[in-house]
Amino acid sequence: MAAGAGAPRRSAIYDPDCVRCPRLASFLADVRARHAAYWARPVPSFGSPAPRILLVGLAPGMHGANRSGRPFTGDFAGILLYETLFELGLATRPQSVAVDDGLALIDARITNAVKCLPPANKPQPQEIRCCNSYLANEIQALPSVRVILALGRVAHEAVLLALGLKRSAFVFAHAREHALDGARQLVDSYHCSRYNTQTRRLTATMFKAVVARACVLAGLGQNGAHI
Repeated sequence: MAAGAGAPRRSAIYDPDCVRCPRLASFLADVRARHAAYWARPVPSFGSPAPRILLVGLAPGMHGANRSGRPFTGDFAGILLYETLFELGLATRPQSVAVDDGLALIDARITNAVKCLPPANKPQPQEIRCCNSYLANEIQALPSVRVILALGRVAHEAVLLALGLKRSAFVFAHAREHALDGARQLVDSYHCSRYNTQTRRLTATMFKAVVARACVLAGLGQNGAHI
């Protein structure tokens, strides 16, 4: 997939040609050389332009978002995520397999703490900080957001960094809710990764419950109806 094919243009929220992090840029260049059909560039956000819920993940997966060019599309973590969003009326399809599969999000948007694929799926602290301005600008540009759902501790801490908040005042725990201001809340969830689901640290029931709670806090009723 060529860069720019369906991706947003360069902005304060996303740059398809970003090379701020030398390690990640070098790694992606190598991936592009080995997998010519892969997106293998910074992955843009996906979903409603005026969402009530903003889901924040960790980073693209090698054969998922890094291949397809859309968050959680084509990887294991996306199976539970999109099935849950569909069941709760936040997605038009239960499966996300490709950028042109017709799936759309309703009142929801998905982004990542780090937009580039990191080696071994582990971004370094300086890379999280370097990419954080994109997340900060995106949150600022989405006044409709009422709930930020952090998928994992890294996403939780990236959101706090983007909002200029101290980590010590907002301790991560699954299903924990944090009041950010009068209009927004941060809700935590374990990441829907293969490791967490296969070890039963996170079950489908647990995940659906926390996303359903985010819907309530965002003023969305069953099947995405505004309340």
